[in-house]
Amino acid sequence: MGSHSSTQNVDHLAAHGAGHNADHGSVQSYLIGFVLSVILTVIPFWAAMTGYFSKSIAIPLIVVLAVVQVVVHLKYFLHLNFSTKGQANTFAFLFTALIIVMFVGLSIWVIYASNAMMMH
Repeated sequence: MGSHSSTQNVDHLAAHGAGHNADHGSVQSYLIGFVLSVILTVIPFWAAMTGYFSKSIAIPLIVVLAVVQVVVHLKYFLHLNFSTKGQANTFAFLFTALIIVMFVGLSIWVIYASNAMMMH
């Protein structure tokens, strides 16, 4: 009985390990992510350093490209997907992001409110 259960455990671990490795990206996907990250870094850097765009265009451009870069990192480096298979990881990430945004946002709100009350 003991050898039968250990065989099942080995089979289960092998099956789980094979699925786990399939979740990781290939060299090609890492290269795609790297190239996209470099492009999404160079464009805002160029826009800020050259002054080619007006400030009203450069700031939204930088913000949009920053959001796109976050999505690229989530997909190509953190392997976050929105399929049913990766749903638990996706919800955990979204919950963590929500807590961080709330913490930072509310902290800024408190700081500005405190500053406003001290100035009057």
